[in-house]
Amino acid sequence: MATTAEGAVRPEIFWQRMALGLAVFIIFGFLQFALRGFVDPVAAPFWVHAHGALMLAWLGLLVVQPTLVTRDNLALHRRLGWIGAGLATAITFLGVFTGVASLVLGRFPPFFSPPYFLALTTVESLVFGLVVMAAIRRRAMTDWHRRLMIGATIVILEPALGRILPMPLMIGWSDIPVGIVQLAVVGIVALHDRRTLGRVHPATKIIAAVVVATRITIYLLSMTPPVIALAARLAGG
Repeated sequence: MATTAEGAVRPEIFWQRMALGLAVFIIFGFLQFALRGFVDPVAAPFWVHAHGALMLAWLGLLVVQPTLVTRDNLALHRRLGWIGAGLATAITFLGVFTGVASLVLGRFPPFFSPPYFLALTTVESLVFGLVVMAAIRRRAMTDWHRRLMIGATIVILEPALGRILPMPLMIGWSDIPVGIVQLAVVGIVALHDRRTLGRVHPATKIIAAVVVATRITIYLLSMTPPVIALAARLAGG
């Protein structure tokens, strides 16, 4: 048993560090934004707090899961995995709701047009949910499962990046720097693949493609007449 546990620890350390790095980065992005006085937590609607709490739970679980594997506690790992599935579902639907409600209440960033904000929040939330679903379906294939779980979190790095990057100066082309940072994170996984497998894992390539497709879809969708009309209606325009 000790030998099995020791063998599981070595590859899992990388995923533990990846999860921790993503969690710290996302929390830092939101925390520094609040400390600079750009948000009033007291005035935020309850569903914003609920979404934030669910995301914190997701990040916590993302770190805990590989830690449990290093400790050879696979039974708890599997049980918490189903909790993660429920969290991802709630985050997906609440993410879409938050985007729509923010438009209705006029609580979206002024440097985003209503159509772009609607496309951004909807597409990212849905893609996150779909990638997590794919990871769950491939839970028996550990190499795919861990990469897709990390990939789902990379997809939703944008909100944290939006609070760190000078977004008002990037109106109309913010998807490019956001996509570059996301692909850089995917690149860390690709380098790990090359070092441990001698090649880039297919799941890593898929995540890179998903990142690019997501950014392009958001940009193009925001310029379609139906999205423009719906966003204007929601925003009261």
